[in-house]
Amino acid sequence: MLYYLVELLEKSYGHFMGSGLWQYISFRAIVAAVIALLTSMWFGKYFIALLKRKHISETQRDEKTDPFNTKKVGVPTMGGIVIIVAILLPCLLVGKLSNIYMWLMIITTLILGCLGFFDDYIKTFRKNKDGLNGWIKIAGQVALGLIVGLTLRYCPEATMNETVEVRIENNTEVVYKSPSVKSTRTTIPFFKNHNANYADMFSWMGENWKYKAGWIFFVLLIVFVVAAVSNGANLNDGMDGMCSGNSALIGIGLLVLAYVSGSTVWADYFDVMYIPGSEELVVFLGAFIGALIGFMWYNTYPAQIFMGDTGSLTIGGIIAVCACIIHKEMLLPILCGVFLMENVSVIGQRFYYKLGKRKGVHQRLWKRTPLHDHFRTSLEQVERLDPGSTVLFKGSNELHHEAKITLRFCIVTVLLIAFTLLTLKIR
Repeated sequence: MLYYLVELLEKSYGHFMGSGLWQYISFRAIVAAVIALLTSMWFGKYFIALLKRKHISETQRDEKTDPFNTKKVGVPTMGGIVIIVAILLPCLLVGKLSNIYMWLMIITTLILGCLGFFDDYIKTFRKNKDGLNGWIKIAGQVALGLIVGLTLRYCPEATMNETVEVRIENNTEVVYKSPSVKSTRTTIPFFKNHNANYADMFSWMGENWKYKAGWIFFVLLIVFVVAAVSNGANLNDGMDGMCSGNSALIGIGLLVLAYVSGSTVWADYFDVMYIPGSEELVVFLGAFIGALIGFMWYNTYPAQIFMGDTGSLTIGGIIAVCACIIHKEMLLPILCGVFLMENVSVIGQRFYYKLGKRKGVHQRLWKRTPLHDHFRTSLEQVERLDPGSTVLFKGSNELHHEAKITLRFCIVTVLLIAFTLLTLKIR
């Protein structure tokens, strides 16, 4: 709104002091981040007070298995509402609402926010710890993936220039672009030619059908990525400040990738696709990062509020959709390595446990899952909870406080982000 107001004033009265700044993505992204941070901190304070008055709080926290006996029953939940409000407000104020990618991100935030809210509502008000039916969650994630994938396929504004070259001719910067096309190209790490085309996987189907098959594969891949990353973020939300901290850092990495994809100069330098309009994602991600940092004011140990599924599902979906829009989904296993390991630890634990039951033994890969719980669980606790069970990866007997585990996971995320960005130059 402010963006269009400044634009209207410029048309009516000409340029005025500061009006030119609104044309800079960096300026609007910083403004969005600051508004989101302040909104999250201000609204969070009153939202926490409201939840406490209404006695809307966490009722299912695993205190018995916490060696440090951290008291968390009674802490307000559904804090994801704070994050969602803090993201949407600056986007509506300083974002270009005519941009299709901005709308895709807003739709993602609303759909997964509603999905997570209903899950938290059932857990909190109906006292059902299972929450929303798992198939309904998956259906919502699949629907979002299809909306994003089909929009990228059929919306005329969602195009890319597969190659771009910037030259200096007669002291003038000249940009040479390949034609704007609909493409299933994506950025892959570690290879000299960073761009691969999903359609090439189906060359055996013939020239006419391979592109159709490539798009079907790309849309289905988006569905999978949305489900995987949102569930990974959900699993990561098990300790104070962990999901919000890791996600804010991942948001910074995505912001850099979105800026590169939306700039002809940087797209040429890193030899990646140029995606017109994707620079507006930088504004959205600025709001995303600011909202999470503001939320961490209340969510770090000891937490005054939990984000709940309202926050974690939304956060994961935002990360996944943003990466798919800029065709960097193949970088997510590195960028979101912490989320990946949380998913893998849970899936592996269940498979290994069921395999043992068929043999008549109790066996575990980890002491507890998701992975972060492994580091604060002792073998004695495992024996007490599951007598006779064996643990394959016992690890150290030293138990760590959740504050230390959270900080170390964030450090790992920083390293993974740095490595992700380095893959653009490692050839």
